[in-house]
Amino acid sequence: MRKRFMQLAAVLLAIILCVPVSWAATTNDDGEIMIRVGLASTSSHVAQGTMEAAHLENNTGYGSGYRFGYYDDDLNFVELGRTDEDITQIAVLKTQNLYYGYVSSLGKTTYSSQITSDIAVGCYHIQIPGSYVSYSNAAADAQLYGGFVAWVNGAYQVRVGSYLTKADAQAALDSMTQGTIVGTSSYGINVVETGTDNILFQYDNSSSPTFAVLPDVTGEDDVRTWFLGFKYRGGFTYQRIDGGNLTVANVLDLENYVKGVACYEMGRSWPLEALKAQSICARTYALVNLGTHNSLGFDVCNTDYCQVYHGAGSNRTDYGPSETSDQAVEETAGMVLWYENTLAETYYSSSHGGASEEVANVWGSNDPGDYPYLCGVIDPYESTIADLNPYSSWTVSYTASSLASRLQGYGYGVNTSIDHLELTYSELGNVLKIVVHWKNGSTNTFRSTGSGSAKTDIRTTFGLRSIRFTVNDQTVTVGGGSPSSGDGYPVNGSGSVSGTDGLYVISGSGTVSQAGDDLYTISGSGSVSALEPGSGSSGGSNEGGGTVTVSGSSYVFDGAGWGHQIGLSQYGANAMARLGYTGEEIVEFYFPGTRVEPYDS
Repeated sequence: MRKRFMQLAAVLLAIILCVPVSWAATTNDDGEIMIRVGLASTSSHVAQGTMEAAHLENNTGYGSGYRFGYYDDDLNFVELGRTDEDITQIAVLKTQNLYYGYVSSLGKTTYSSQITSDIAVGCYHIQIPGSYVSYSNAAADAQLYGGFVAWVNGAYQVRVGSYLTKADAQAALDSMTQGTIVGTSSYGINVVETGTDNILFQYDNSSSPTFAVLPDVTGEDDVRTWFLGFKYRGGFTYQRIDGGNLTVANVLDLENYVKGVACYEMGRSWPLEALKAQSICARTYALVNLGTHNSLGFDVCNTDYCQVYHGAGSNRTDYGPSETSDQAVEETAGMVLWYENTLAETYYSSSHGGASEEVANVWGSNDPGDYPYLCGVIDPYESTIADLNPYSSWTVSYTASSLASRLQGYGYGVNTSIDHLELTYSELGNVLKIVVHWKNGSTNTFRSTGSGSAKTDIRTTFGLRSIRFTVNDQTVTVGGGSPSSGDGYPVNGSGSVSGTDGLYVISGSGTVSQAGDDLYTISGSGSVSALEPGSGSSGGSNEGGGTVTVSGSSYVFDGAGWGHQIGLSQYGANAMARLGYTGEEIVEFYFPGTRVEPYDS
């Protein structure tokens, strides 16, 4: 059995027996949990804005051709039409006059409303009378007339041409024996063969305005498609919200989504068990946040506001999914993190620098009891790989005048200078509050929560990577909140017990045993020492909480970690994996009281 260092603490043991409840995930007819990931949107949390034209290209060897249609309520693809397999590049366009050529503002060749060439897809067409019961029947007549198939409000139509003006369409109609000049609604979408004005399919359905493309007509098992420099599995949806440009989403099963997250949120070559922990967190996060961006046509975004997602990767061999990251996802398939009968909020960030923090102190939840597993933990593991972690220590320095100027840039302390700073630490040693005292007697308060505003957020305002730091090496002194000294054993940074009889310790996996003679303490920096009567944190640690006052001609912030300080530390997970811990043990350590079990859809 692995030897583990433990911190002596007051013990609360609760045995909870529960059965996971069903969650409202969308499961298709194949039993797969499906998810929609935003790839282009008006949302600032999606890397790409909405588009006049969205290009797809088959990844050679991974499918060919395209199917057109829509997704039903269970995210099963409903096919309305398809291309031949020799059509490998298509562009999905909003139905306005668009020209194919180089667009300097975008730095690429595409379709746009700018007149860039004489290759143009116009918004006027000639509709042949009548409707059709099947795509094949409509396609046969479309070929006869030299036109294309359109799906208009639930019925197949045949349309001819794509004219820039109604006069051009009328001139063409004059040479035909029948037909009517038509346009589309503000939800209309064209699909063209890239580089041409050849419309392959048109979709205009006001009652269900979300169009979908599912690549491959050949039956390949592993289909991948290029979009904006990355390869994606699954299909794509296109929606003109409020009649605007195209919102694009990738629709795929949950496990392939996690494969497109784990390698980007954590190093693709990191230890397998660390990547397993990341996979469990990513899968759970996705399920908890399904539908977060539903009004925009997708469930989750593709940036770190949700989780970084780039599908099956690009042409870079050093970036994207690896055999190890895919193995981590496959070996944890379906596994998620539960607290009692609820999916846990599996937040994670790069590095904690020695301790995570209680969620109420960072994001200000209404009741600290809402998320008891986001309680903050002392992390003794990160320090064991400090040489691999670029955020294991950092320094940000200001002169008193430069710090004042920075704060004045946010509108604070105008026409005065800094007198001193007052820092309040949590019991875990993280900074919860900085009060800036100005020489004119005024004060400004900045918190770890930020109160919802970047202007009052400690990390943003002071330009810091985390909330775990000291200023000018000032730490809480004995009597000011640090562990007390004496002949007993220190407990929780504020009290002591005379001996270890009747005391118990809890391991990282949740097992409970009676405290013995060989006990250890762990400091916030990760140093380990034998527990002796009267021992505990030194004056160089702010564990136990308290307040520090700092003044001077300069202010040097020495810290560790990078991120919001909630939940799992990715570098800590790396370190734990190197020490032999499993992915399940890692996540259960960072989220105390949780358990890893299968998701029951």
